[in-house]
Amino acid sequence: MPNATHFVLTADDFALTPGVSAGILELLEEGRIKAAGAMTNRPHWWSGAAPFGQFSGAADLGLHFNLTCGAPLTRMKRLAPAGELPKLPALLRGGVAGLLPSAEIAAELEAQIDAFEQAMGRPPDFIDGHQHVHALPGVRRVLADVLPRRFPDAKPYLRNPADRLASISARGRHAAKAILLASLAGPFAPRMQALGFALNDGFSGYSRFDARADYAGDFASYLVAPGPRPLVMCHPGYVDEELRGLDPATESREAEMAFFLSPRFTEICAAAGMRPSRFSELAE
Repeated sequence: MPNATHFVLTADDFALTPGVSAGILELLEEGRIKAAGAMTNRPHWWSGAAPFGQFSGAADLGLHFNLTCGAPLTRMKRLAPAGELPKLPALLRGGVAGLLPSAEIAAELEAQIDAFEQAMGRPPDFIDGHQHVHALPGVRRVLADVLPRRFPDAKPYLRNPADRLASISARGRHAAKAILLASLAGPFAPRMQALGFALNDGFSGYSRFDARADYAGDFASYLVAPGPRPLVMCHPGYVDEELRGLDPATESREAEMAFFLSPRFTEICAAAGMRPSRFSELAE
């Protein structure tokens, strides 16, 4: 298997808060990232969609499907009876137990895709999930039902958050998180590939969301044993007060911003013989 020379560097969480969106837009403008996913259930989506859309054609712009943060776009009597989406542990417990309301999740997925298309005037380039919900038990079954009907011809690519154990081990960092996701999300990629969807082959980007951590060292490890079609997630942005009440990743986002805007980022990519690219540029 030849070594990959391109990788997709995807910023998650556009529209989560204005500060997060501002950071992602800056990195898109500077050409440091080549993909970003939007949370279209967030109230900031509608004001952020126009500047986000300016990068169509230069970067992959996708849907960051969200079932664990804020309010849903649809009425979810079982999953979000008080109008707020559950936290990840509750969603995961329901999925493992087979108790998630599939019809509600399907309607919410359709609504979040609709919100992307209404604001952007086109379908998303890709679909992934906030906290990887799209690939988790109980949710992935909904995607396998909805997405082939929604996209019978031109299909968005999908994120596979499961990587090979040998690659996870070779990186030497955050292995526990990566192995857990690989075990939970393992059936997702084969099922969606059988339905005609393209996915990345190789995934990294796990971190501790700690601003004091060595993010440059983490990032260098992300490019080790990358796989033939690698995708690296990241969570950059600027901190605002709204973010502090919503998400566990706060000051670490600004540490990522500083790294991606620094010469160290390009040096690490050059040392690995790799560069950020759109998914269409990855080796087949």
